[in-house]
Amino acid sequence: MGNGLAYTILAIWPLVAIYLYRTRSIQVATLWTIFAGLMVLPVKTAVDLPMLPEVGKDTAPVIAALIGCWLVKRQHISYFKQLGKIKYLVLLYLIVPFVTAGLNSDAVFTGGWYLPSLTYYDGVSSVINQFLLIVPFFIGRQFFKTYDHQLLMFKILAIAGLVYSLPILFEVRMSPQLHLWIYGYFPGSFGQQMRLDGFRPVVFMGHGLTVSFFIAIALLSAITLWKNQIRLRLFSPAIRVYYLAIILVLCKSVGALVYGVLAFALIKWTKPKRQHQIAVVLACLTLFYPLMSIMNVFPHQPIIEMASSVDEERAQSLQFRFDNEEILLEHARERIFFGWGGWGRNRVYDQETGKDISVTDGRWIITFGQFGILGFIAEFGFLALTIFRSYIASKRLKSKSEQPLLAAHALMVGIIMIDQLPNSSLSPWLWLLAGILLGRSEAIIYQSRDNAFSKQNIAKSSG
Repeated sequence: MGNGLAYTILAIWPLVAIYLYRTRSIQVATLWTIFAGLMVLPVKTAVDLPMLPEVGKDTAPVIAALIGCWLVKRQHISYFKQLGKIKYLVLLYLIVPFVTAGLNSDAVFTGGWYLPSLTYYDGVSSVINQFLLIVPFFIGRQFFKTYDHQLLMFKILAIAGLVYSLPILFEVRMSPQLHLWIYGYFPGSFGQQMRLDGFRPVVFMGHGLTVSFFIAIALLSAITLWKNQIRLRLFSPAIRVYYLAIILVLCKSVGALVYGVLAFALIKWTKPKRQHQIAVVLACLTLFYPLMSIMNVFPHQPIIEMASSVDEERAQSLQFRFDNEEILLEHARERIFFGWGGWGRNRVYDQETGKDISVTDGRWIITFGQFGILGFIAEFGFLALTIFRSYIASKRLKSKSEQPLLAAHALMVGIIMIDQLPNSSLSPWLWLLAGILLGRSEAIIYQSRDNAFSKQNIAKSSG
């Protein structure tokens, strides 16, 4: 879809990564390779390769990071080392798409339209795609172990938000035009970006909701740095927070604004233990949401009524999402364990006309429809696992000064999880953030075990 510049910047991204990995630490290079890819690469422009996933905005930074780790830093990425029983979750995540393809060898006919059957070729392609999506998770787990590594992530997120605020402000005033002007096309529906007699900024992320969520995470990082009295060269901590808060308001997304307010209130005014508890609640709510929806025990209607008291338009949007979830979930239950697979088979069509009558907004319903309940457990289990591990680690972390950072990171991943219910924002940069939390948490737990073991040996030798 893109012009020559769009394909050129995709092609040179591995070269950008090689430069970063040659001149910076593996942590700095990884963060900027993944984050900057989200910030500047074109949306929906991709190179389609046989069997392999399309090389585009999501996959190009991951491939570039792999090249940097393997060829420049000479670091092998481990996917099963010291995982324990978690390795079964990894296997489930990679195997489910292949099994799904095998169980969907039947074609689907609806309203005169034909949806092709899946083959094992599709299964292998899906497994490779799953692998690429989760690579940043394992890079984060392996190379981000210390407090300084975790702090570096918060700093770069805050800086990235400040840098991105400039094109955001431009599009708030001039309308979303940068992607069109630079890459030659607008990647989505322009009408969806119109809000409150103005526009949601899109820049190079494809949708205003993605931009607003990115700024919400950057704001959470800035609040954390302020709370921990950590300064950057760019402005004072308080100015950074208030500035990013204004940018978030200008993004015109109610959901992201709620996340920002929640982050501010919890990080500024509650203890790390409470933040961890909230993160665990958010993770559990996300994990059990499909089951609660199937059993009709989730309070959809009260939430709609609450939203209606604030903004009728937002309430109608929620009602629309919940209605679509209901028809998609009903369809998904027909193949509840491994799902319907790709090629639009997970969607719902009019039986007479064959017209697609469903809208898949939430990541959870997309995963549930394509790969069933087992695919959902595998994908969202990874995210929840990082929060549960960090909660255990927080109880073993002796340094009181390091606990606020770990708690804020867990809260960040909790917000990422809960956002997958109404939206589909799960991309490589978010997998990287989750992997970093797991890497840091495991390092704390292992260090605690080693210290306890050393004390036992000293006690035995003294005795």
